[in-house]
Amino acid sequence: MTPPLSRTNAEAHLYMDLHPCPCGESRFPRQSSVVALDDGDLASRYTGACASCGEEREFLFRLPPTIGGVGTGFRYGGDEPSQLLDPGEWLMVSDTYAGSVPAGSTTGEAGQRARAALTRAVAALDEVGKFIPAGGDSVPPDTFVNERGRQLHQREPGRFRRDRLTAVRDAYAGMLSQLG
Repeated sequence: MTPPLSRTNAEAHLYMDLHPCPCGESRFPRQSSVVALDDGDLASRYTGACASCGEEREFLFRLPPTIGGVGTGFRYGGDEPSQLLDPGEWLMVSDTYAGSVPAGSTTGEAGQRARAALTRAVAALDEVGKFIPAGGDSVPPDTFVNERGRQLHQREPGRFRRDRLTAVRDAYAGMLSQLG
């Protein structure tokens, strides 16, 4: 089986966090290495024992053939849609990060955590948008390939419209700019 493509380390770690051990724990001390696949491509291999039950865990992700250009700010990947997470999962990630930001302005360490969370919430919304075809106004239903993503789309299809995603992204980016 061909390992799935991970565009960045951040995307790989997020995927691992979203796929817990059978005991329910997602944390494990991750040792990473780059390995050659049978076809000659390179992959990142993450291993470690579950922090709760001790079961050995392993994840293998194909690396992109070329490293993407260095951009400004935090990104989970390049211009192409993710192969690891579907648009519904990306929206859930954004919701989780945004929901962790306390109301009102924060400073110091709490402000740093709020900025980091909002930065990741915005980046996750950007990932949802990558699933909208050029000239399209919403994420196509056939791009929801994981159960969690399909369920969210079935419950709230309007959240995957370009205009609504843009409005939420702009609101988060506005909150982020207020944090400095």
